Amino acid sequence: MKSYRDAGVDMDKGDRFVDFIKGIRSPAIDPAIGGFSAAIDVEALGMRHPVLLTTTDGVGTKILVARRLGKLDTLGIDLVAMCVNDLVVCGARPVQFLDYIACGRIQEDRLAALMTGIVRGCELAGCRLGGGETAEMPDVYGPDEFDLAGFAVGAAERDDLLPRLDDIRAGDLVLGIASSGIHSNGFSLARKVLPVESWGDLLPPTRIYAAEMAALCATGGVLAAAHVTGSGLAGNLGRVIPDGLRAAFSFDWPLPPVFRRIQQLGGVSDGEMRGVFNLGIGIALVAHPHSLSALDAAARGAGFSLLRIGTLERG
Repeated sequence: MKSYRDAGVDMDKGDRFVDFIKGIRSPAIDPAIGGFSAAIDVEALGMRHPVLLTTTDGVGTKILVARRLGKLDTLGIDLVAMCVNDLVVCGARPVQFLDYIACGRIQEDRLAALMTGIVRGCELAGCRLGGGETAEMPDVYGPDEFDLAGFAVGAAERDDLLPRLDDIRAGDLVLGIASSGIHSNGFSLARKVLPVESWGDLLPPTRIYAAEMAALCATGGVLAAAHVTGSGLAGNLGRVIPDGLRAAFSFDWPLPPVFRRIQQLGGVSDGEMRGVFNLGIGIALVAHPHSLSALDAAARGAGFSLLRIGTLERG
């Protein structure tokens, strides 16, 4: 008689993985994890007019780099970052995260490494891991293949949502917060350009900007913000500024070496680099010039620096 295990699905391993997650000691683990859904106590958020926001994302072909190098413990941070960074640029604080892991075969050591990163990402973001799903699908994925998806919920006061389109005008400043490298975009190009022996330079995890954006938004001076992912600076900032305005970037900030090597080894044009990669800027934000001193002070107080990277102009 055939069994589910004979068909390639080991439910015992799946159950052990759930027990492993429950056993992680972290304030980022929801005590109720393992149920059929995850609850959010909106009243406990302490907001007058709370608005819930949701995001979803993955880490793309960065998975192939991590698999090749046998280093999976930071992919979970990337997964959380790609979701929660989309929340914080809307003025929200991350509240809850859920993950989906699909694989051809449950390998408990690899799943443990992935989950360790996810929990660490939730800690950095200040949110809770509310649950998730691990799907073993041997007829869809090869034995060593897997994919990741993340889902995040954030909350904001209705009056604090970004962007504030009616307040944005020509002459406003475009400021930047540095990235931690290539983050989780552009890997289909980077992998084909850089030799395998230097792929380790692609693995630093995506920076999570929850604390930085909270400090800046508290000043009231942030008019709009963009998480710089695929489509680069212009493509992403263009999503949060009014029609009729465009960002004129200086491109004079320090370029992290990994981007310089990608461009040189691949013969990649400036335009292509600017349309694919973050080029050292993880978050771009818009502010009136008179707000600059308060924003700079908030950034210094939170332990980071703001870069002046351009202005808004008509066009």
